[in-house]
Order: sequence, then structure tokens, then C-alpha cells
Amino acid sequence: MRIHVLGAGAWGTAVAIAAARHPARHAVTLFARRDEQVSALRAEGGNSRYLPGVVFPDGLQVSPWRDLAPNEAELTIVATPTSALRGQLGELAQLTHPVAWLCKGFEAESGFMPHEVQQAVAPQLQGGALTGPSFALEVAQGKPAALVAASAHAEVRERLVQAFHGASLRIYGNEDVVGAEVGGAVKNVMAIAAGFSDGLELGMNARAALLTRGLAEMTRLGQALGAHTDTFMGLSGMGDLVLTATGNLSRNRNVGLQLAQGRSLDAILQQLGHVAEGVYSCETVVARARRLGVELPIAEAVWALLSGRLKAADVVGVLMGREPKPEHPTTLP
Repeated sequence: MRIHVLGAGAWGTAVAIAAARHPARHAVTLFARRDEQVSALRAEGGNSRYLPGVVFPDGLQVSPWRDLAPNEAELTIVATPTSALRGQLGELAQLTHPVAWLCKGFEAESGFMPHEVQQAVAPQLQGGALTGPSFALEVAQGKPAALVAASAHAEVRERLVQAFHGASLRIYGNEDVVGAEVGGAVKNVMAIAAGFSDGLELGMNARAALLTRGLAEMTRLGQALGAHTDTFMGLSGMGDLVLTATGNLSRNRNVGLQLAQGRSLDAILQQLGHVAEGVYSCETVVARARRLGVELPIAEAVWALLSGRLKAADVVGVLMGREPKPEHPTTLP
């Protein structure tokens, strides 16, 4: 299969490596925007900035963006941040083969999820999300992982399975792209909260409560947007939440840990050097939930902390001081 991966960051590079390593011997090309990045990747035979110690498999080609011929691929993977997805899909709007995106979050300007961005700018595309609990470095190293191919189009799900399913990477199809994308966006916000809790040394009891109630918030928002409840019990819901909120490779968790140490958000992001999607999507998650009348107290607290409206010392009191409620509220006739 001829596969194009657009974007040579950590996750785009890892996905390209996984596809090139597949026993089917796919013809994989990784496209980078800057010429100096192309030169460095070719010279190193790897991506030392994002994936230190990982060597490109034989057959993985690296090319500059200007050489992209979109119609030559049989599967295109868009590995840009959510903020760049609209422009990228607009450039690919006429493609007839499946396209999948890797980003997780809500578009800040519109409040759209990735599949809604695609519907707005390239409605004829057969698109979907490749998502789930996955640190780029571990996937690039060939360690076992499982992902979700989420799309309303059977051909997209099948093409992603053909491209990536193998000995170290399992791919599960799911028609519920709404649920998969809500999970991918909200878990980043909850990971910031979990990192903050751990940074304050609030204990494992607090972390367990936070993740459980975070999953409830994720599910409530997803249901309001038309997702299937079962999706949040799967890889793109609970699985991604647990990984991102507890794993030491999590950028969003790291943001929370450093906020608990009293560092400014600007300083944290400057040092991080990677995109922490939870920081950029938190406000939009909260805004969309408010419009739907969905209560997200943890996400609200994270946004208040990130925006400077709530001091670190006051976050726990705000959440713990809420009125008692049933864990599973019912709607009375």
C-alpha cells in the first residue's frame, strides 16, 4: 500500500515507522514542511528530536512537503495539530482514497471536533480518526499497543487495519467517530488535572476519584454530542484517559505537575517544546459543554487554573466543596 504521512512530529513519525515496519512492506513516505528538517531526518536515519534512539526502517522515505503528490497515495495520514487540520484537509478535499487524522482536540475558533472540521471543509472526503492510548516513542520502538480506527466509512476503517494491524499494533474499528474524538479531547484536560493532583501529592485515592469522575464528565459530554456510551469504556475513552493521566511520557500530565510546582503556564509550554493539546482545547471543551448544558466541574476547574482565574491553592477546595450528588443520577418522570 502507498501511504503518505503528512507531518514529521513525534506521532506522525512514529506512525510512519509503524507502517513501514509492517510485514506487508508498505511504501511509506513521511513529509516534513521545512527543508532543514528533511535534511536532518535523512542524515540521521531517524528523528532524534522527538524519538531518540529509534532508527528508521528500510523503505521509509522522507520528502519535503513541496514534493507531495496527494493522488499517488492509497492512504493519507494527516499528522498536524488540530489547529492546522482545517487548512490541511482543505488542500486534500478532492482526494478519493481514505484520509485519517491523528490530532486530538477541539478547534479553538469553531469549537469543532476534527470530523466536524472535515465535514465543513471537505465533506466528500472519506475520513476518520486513528486514535487511542499511545505514546509515540513506545509505538516507534515497536512495543505492543492497541488503537482505534474510528470512522463512519467502512473503507477508512478497513484501510487503517490493513496499514497498521500486526504483531505489535492492534487496530480496532469503531463507527463512533464522535465518541472517539470526544474521548481523545477530554482526556487531555483530565490528564492536566491528574498531573496537578499528583504534583500536589494528594495521594492515590484522589487520583482514582479524579479519573473516575473525569470519565463521567467525558461520557456526559459525549452523550450530549451523540456518541455511544460504550465507546467511553474502550480504548479511545478509558484506555486513553488512563495512559495520558498516569504515564510519565504524557505532555498534558507534565503540564499539571509543573503547575502544581507554581510555574507559570508560559514557562511550562516554552520548556516543553511539544504540543500539549489539553492546554489549547480546554477552553473549547468547557464552552461547548456550557452550550449543551453539560456539567464538567473538573474541566471547568482546569480551565480556571490555566486562565489564571483560580489559584493553585484553591483548586482542591473548589472541587471538594461542591454539593453532594448521586453518582448515577436518574431522570424522574
